[in-house]
This record gives sequence, C-alpha cells and structure tokens, in this order.
Amino acid sequence: MKRIIIVGAGGFAREVRWLIEEVNAVHREWTFGGYVVSDMTRLGEHDDRDAVRGDLQWLEEHARDVDALAIGIGTPAARLSISVEFARSMPHVEWPALVHPSVRMDRPSCSLEPGALVCAGTIATVNVRFAAFSMVNLACTIGHEAVIGPGAVLNPTVNISGGVSLGSGVLVGTGAQVLQYVKVGDGATVGAGAVVTKDVAPGATVVGIPAKPRP
Repeated sequence: MKRIIIVGAGGFAREVRWLIEEVNAVHREWTFGGYVVSDMTRLGEHDDRDAVRGDLQWLEEHARDVDALAIGIGTPAARLSISVEFARSMPHVEWPALVHPSVRMDRPSCSLEPGALVCAGTIATVNVRFAAFSMVNLACTIGHEAVIGPGAVLNPTVNISGGVSLGSGVLVGTGAQVLQYVKVGDGATVGAGAVVTKDVAPGATVVGIPAKPRP
C-alpha cells in the first residue's frame, strides 16, 4: 500500500487520519505514515505527539519514502500555502482526493481535484466540483452545480444550495447556509450559523440571519 503523511497533528489532522483509515478499509490503498509539523517545539496538548515523525525538514529528508500527502489543517490560507510550498519542494508526491465511504454523491458527474477532502456523512448531489485542497467537514449538504473553490473549507453541518460558487480560500462556519446561486468571493468568511442570501465580496466577513458584513 502507498504511504501517506499528514501535514499537521491537531484535532483535524486526527480526523484526516480517521478518514484515511476508513477509506483504506474499503479500498486497501493507503497506509498512515504519521504526521509532520512546521515546528516541533510548538506541539500542544491536542496534538497527537506519539505519531509525529518530525518537522518539514524531516519530510524533505525522507521524501523518497513518502508516496502521498494530505493536509490536516482546517484553515483555508494554510491549506493553500502548504499546497504551493510542497508543489515546489516535493513535486513527485501525490495529493489524493479522499472521500469517506459514507459520503453520497453522483460520482459520474462530480469532480474531485487533488488534495480535496470530503468527510463522513456529507451528501453532494450532481455536478459538484471540489477544487484542489478544498475540505468539506462532517455532515454537510451540497446542491447541484455547486463549486467548492481551491482551499475552501466547510465546517460541519454546512448547507450549500445548488449553483453556489465558493471562491478560493473561503471559510464557511459551522451550521451556515448559503442559498441558491449565491457567489462567495475569494478569501471571504461566512460566520457560524449565518444564512447567506446575497453575493459576498472577496475578503469580506458576513454574519447573522440574513448574513450581513460584520461591522
């Protein structure tokens, strides 16, 4: 089986490990090879210390032993920067799209780009695009023709309606809803529980019901 290393070691990284193990139980393709972090001195109480192999220098030194990488960090900006950094330093490494076996989607019409993660309990319908390094957390629903942009992150139980377009590096907070055909610009943030009824400008933060720019 191919060896996959997770970048990060915190709570979401452990969820990615679970995702890999669940995928492996069905497809027998991946074996978890441990975590790497940017700074070993900054490991906290929520990090899985026992499975941390080392820092980014360790990863470069052991690059020949690594078949694939996954990003176990839930911050959009970090997901994007890590993807760019490692594309330069480790161009041979694979970034598999990982989809939990419980996910329901129309696989013939949906597209999954490298590094995309779709976690347990999510339902996506038809013609959904999961762009590179996007991340959909637990129990989200995604409607027809929706686009989850590069590095975009959906926290648990988000509802994305049909035709929605999320730009690069968008963050959608837990339980938020984005209504049909709305566009959320690059780098924007949708607060937890918000209901987005209108387009969101790039870099803006919107909160509330209906969602409005934060003062």
